[in-house]
Amino acid sequence: MKKILLIRFSSIGDLVLTTPVIRALSQQIKESEIHFLTKKRFVGILENNPYLTKIHGFEKDLKEVILQLKEEKFDLVIDLHKNLRSNLVKINLGVKSISFDKLNFEKWLIVNLKINRLPEKHIVDRYFEMLKPLGIKNDFLGLDYFEGDKNSKIKEKLPEQFQTDYVVFALAGTYFTKKIPFEKWLEMAKLSPLPILLLGGSGEKELGEKLMRETLKQAVFNGCGNFNLNQSAALIREAEMVITGDTGLMHIAAAYKKKTVSLWGNTIPEFGMYPYMPQNTERIIILENKDLACRPCSKLGYDKCPKGHFDCMMQLDVSNVFRQI
Repeated sequence: MKKILLIRFSSIGDLVLTTPVIRALSQQIKESEIHFLTKKRFVGILENNPYLTKIHGFEKDLKEVILQLKEEKFDLVIDLHKNLRSNLVKINLGVKSISFDKLNFEKWLIVNLKINRLPEKHIVDRYFEMLKPLGIKNDFLGLDYFEGDKNSKIKEKLPEQFQTDYVVFALAGTYFTKKIPFEKWLEMAKLSPLPILLLGGSGEKELGEKLMRETLKQAVFNGCGNFNLNQSAALIREAEMVITGDTGLMHIAAAYKKKTVSLWGNTIPEFGMYPYMPQNTERIIILENKDLACRPCSKLGYDKCPKGHFDCMMQLDVSNVFRQI
C-alpha cells in the first residue's frame, strides 16, 4: 500500500485544477491511498471525489493537522502549492516529496516588465510534467467535479421556464479587476436567447437584483446567495452554457464540459489557468483585450483598476457570445 499526500491549500478553481492529478494517481498507482490537505473551508469541493481516500482540512494553525498527518505515515508528498506553510508540512513529515514550480518569477516578469517567458502550457499539463518521474501520465479526460447525489434534483427549485435549457451568468469574483462589470452583463443579458440563471454568493445578490430590474423582457432568476457551491455546480451541470470571468465556477463549468465563454480582465490565459477541456476545445470561447500595454497588471487582482479606466473589461466585444447556441 502506497500512501500519497497532495497539498493545495486554496482556492476553488485551483483545487478543481488538481483533479486530473488525483484521478491519475488513484488509477495508475495500484493499491494506493490518495490523501489531500487543504483549508477547511474548501473541503467541500473535494468531499465527493471518489478518487480520494481522505481529505485533511485545517483552519489557521497547522500544528494539529501536522500531528494527524504524521500518524498516516505517508510514502510521498506532492506539493502543488509550494509556499512557506506547505514547506513546513514537508519538513515535519520528513518523507520523499516533489514540489510544483508555480513560475512566480516568470509571472513577475510579465506583470512588471511585460517580458513573457511563460511556457505555452496549461497548468494541468505542467502538473503531469512534474509527475513524469513517477510514471504518471495524463489521460486527457479533463477536470472532475462531483457535487454529490443530494444535489441531483436542485434544478427543480428553478422556475418552470428553466426546466429545459438555460444559460448561467457566474457573477462572482474574488477581485474587482477579474469581475465582469454590470454594463457587460446587461449587454449580454439583452442578447440571450435562453433564460438566464444568475449564480454567485450573497455579495452578488444586489448586482443580480439590479440585472433583473434592467432586463424585464428576459427570463432571469437571481440565484445569488441562494445556493451553496455544490448546488451551484449541479445547476451548472444542467446548463446549456456558462458565461463567466476568470473564476472558480469557470473551472467547474470546464469540468462538466460545458460551452464556456470566459471574459478576462487583468489576468491572462497565458498564466496557464484557462478552461481545461483538452478533448472539447471547441466548447471554449475566450474574450480578452490583447491591445492594452498595462495588461496583465497583477497575477491575482485589485479592488479597483490601477489606471482608473478598466479597459480590459469595458472594451470587450460581447456581441457574439451566444454564437455557440
